[in-house]
Amino acid sequence: MAKKLIIVESPAKTKTLKGFLGADYQVEASMGHVRDLPEKKLSIDIENDFAPTYQIIPERKDVVAKLKAAAKGADEVYLASDPDREGEAISWHLKEALGLKDPKRIQFNEITKTAVLAALQNYRTIDMDRVNAQQARRELDRIVGYKISPLLWRKVKKGLSAGRVQSVAVRLIADREREILAFNPVEYWTIGATLTPDTVKNKFDANLTERDNKKIEIPDQATSDKILSDLDGAEYRVKKVKKSEKRRNPSAPFITSTLQQEASRKLGFSAKRTMMVAQQLYEGLEVAGEGHVGLITYMRTDSTRIADEAQQSARAYIVTEYGAAYAPAQTKQYKKGGSAQDAHEAIRPTSVERVPDQIAKLLTAEQAKLYKLIWQRFLASQMAPAVFDVVTVDISARNYTFRATGSTVKFDGFLRVYREGKDDPNQVDDEDKQPLPALTDEQLLKLLQILPKQHFTEPPPRYTEATLVKALEEKGIGRPSTYAAIMSTIIDRKYVELEQKKFKPTELGSTVNDLLVKHFPSVLDIAFTAEMETKLDGVAEGKEDWVAMMRSFYGPFAESLEKAGEEMEKVKIEPKLAGIDCPKCGKPMVVRSSRFGEFVGCSDYPECKTIVRPEAEKIDIPCPKCGGEIVQKRSRKGAIFYGCKEYPKCDFVAWGKPTGQDCPTCGSPVMENTYRGRVIGVKCHNAECDYKESTKKSNDEAGENDEAGTEAEPAQTRELAGAAQGKG
Repeated sequence: MAKKLIIVESPAKTKTLKGFLGADYQVEASMGHVRDLPEKKLSIDIENDFAPTYQIIPERKDVVAKLKAAAKGADEVYLASDPDREGEAISWHLKEALGLKDPKRIQFNEITKTAVLAALQNYRTIDMDRVNAQQARRELDRIVGYKISPLLWRKVKKGLSAGRVQSVAVRLIADREREILAFNPVEYWTIGATLTPDTVKNKFDANLTERDNKKIEIPDQATSDKILSDLDGAEYRVKKVKKSEKRRNPSAPFITSTLQQEASRKLGFSAKRTMMVAQQLYEGLEVAGEGHVGLITYMRTDSTRIADEAQQSARAYIVTEYGAAYAPAQTKQYKKGGSAQDAHEAIRPTSVERVPDQIAKLLTAEQAKLYKLIWQRFLASQMAPAVFDVVTVDISARNYTFRATGSTVKFDGFLRVYREGKDDPNQVDDEDKQPLPALTDEQLLKLLQILPKQHFTEPPPRYTEATLVKALEEKGIGRPSTYAAIMSTIIDRKYVELEQKKFKPTELGSTVNDLLVKHFPSVLDIAFTAEMETKLDGVAEGKEDWVAMMRSFYGPFAESLEKAGEEMEKVKIEPKLAGIDCPKCGKPMVVRSSRFGEFVGCSDYPECKTIVRPEAEKIDIPCPKCGGEIVQKRSRKGAIFYGCKEYPKCDFVAWGKPTGQDCPTCGSPVMENTYRGRVIGVKCHNAECDYKESTKKSNDEAGENDEAGTEAEPAQTRELAGAAQGKG
């Protein structure tokens, strides 16, 4: 029997670790959390320093029994949960649940032999400051969810929920929509000129910028016509040619938030999909000649730091593949953000020698795309700047000035490997600009065309996944590891919807947001939410007492809750018109909801009980059998199931929603595991395989897994407990 036991979170990691650890080590998985607050009551003693009551998660009883048996037969126990606060809390819960006296806490940012062996030599005790920070976050979210959600049930509609972080995200989207609706477009005009020093072949464009050496504004067509009249027959002459060299540095290597943004821009991945695929790359995949290896470092990080060894490896690769000129004179160091913990590294490949094109055949299409993005971004971050020759030309025409700018790539530098995506498709970078023809001061130019153009100012755009992640990070709302779950939650709960890949609040979302902003201004305040994150950081760093922090939050919150219970108005949300008439009685059909999801029913219910089931809905996961599209369908009784759109060519079908992951035991597709209509984890699609895993870990990372509590009327208790599993 092994004398040393290592407990990790995921079964996928056990396979990777067993590949390079000897027979002296036994590696087991906890499947994430093994203890949690019970679901059917608050389980926090507010009067007794917010003391929590934990219990073994029912789905984890067999796992705990197995781990206890393994621990009894081991001389040393190493707790190797993930290297973040959530992972620290999991290690502490394992220590308590297994009755371990002196476990060794180890962490590694990449699952490679070198990193794991180094971690085993540098073990430590469990960091209770980090545990308490996670415990405080857990309690904050439970209190907000369990106290506000029942109030929404009574005042608005059964099944609604509130969350400390998700509600603020909805507020951002709702506030943006109000800005858009209230926006009044303002007319303005521009005037452009197409010019040439000699032939049409050398033509270039310039824009009117000044009149009498002052910035010009053209508010309407009358002003534009007056300018065109002034310019009629004018001589166009080069006023000044300015040449400069411009250097552009590469972007920092990925952190969680920037990876989610770039994967959204370039690959069309949702944040949830990005994190799911990144998890697979981190935990390890089979690589020919190497066995089961982790391909990237830990993907939940807000640090841009890179290990010296990885930097030197990248530098050697750059010099070999591209030449010494592409390696910067000094190794690049990137500044960390104001709230960055710097606990571990940026996201990078564990070996720069694993070139994307060479290992793509070993990966799924999604894994290959994301790995390539991470590899390119990391390598580019270690390369020399791009250098541009920029030419700016001012052109006089009577008392008016036109300006043209051109750019030539003098040295491509990091652009040889990677170019960052854009949120604004109209953004023009130096590499996008065309070079200008050779021009000299006082040179006479020929006018080929002058073009006035009418414009209107535009409202701020709706948030995309990429720009919402950027906004959440900039405003300090939540943490990068929570963003994917936040967005999934607010969509699943019908508070927002995606329209052309942009977030728009639903009527329900706007109504709930207005009520919460009015009656819980602190909880919904963006600055307050960011301040709570700062306080949680202080707890993790040992600078702030977690109980004192909870007291400072709960006092004002309890007052707001009591007042809202008395003053919050009741709101009735009418069903949304479906845009069709009932085929039976001719009255309008409306969109209703049930425990199976939304459906279209007659507005004259219960007199008319006609129901029209919606068309099959596509989900963001490829078919595990043929790679085609998976769609959500309904049985004759209204139950949801999933099948391939290519049926009958492909006969894949499942009751559980596909996750896009492969089973670490047998390689079959992994599906969502549901119980009484709620998701409790994942399980293997192969009926002969017993692999199951709870989603507790990923849900807790969102800090939002208690948005529908059970402190309500007795009749609501069971249904509220189910709603609490929505997580996010």
